[in-house]
Amino acid sequence: MEFLVRTENLLPAGTPDDVREQLRRGERERATRLREAGVLKRLWRVPGRNATIGLYEAEDPAALHDALTSLPMWKWLDVTVEALALHPQEREPGPH
Repeated sequence: MEFLVRTENLLPAGTPDDVREQLRRGERERATRLREAGVLKRLWRVPGRNATIGLYEAEDPAALHDALTSLPMWKWLDVTVEALALHPQEREPGPH
């Protein structure tokens, strides 16, 4: 299943720089692993906000939840998930 995942980073403003950098590094490393596993397909930054939009692929919503909660920033993310279904116009044309 494919999922459109919107995240906004809500890390408190007073978080020390070294902690922020450690979390960013951990996020990059984990995202790389999710890409290698075929779970994270695409990732976009939302201009002007500390937010991203990602295209994820997972066996089911529980597997997606496991992937998202494995992110180091998980507890500071506001997350919205939309399950995606293939539109009929995107399907391969069948015989007539």
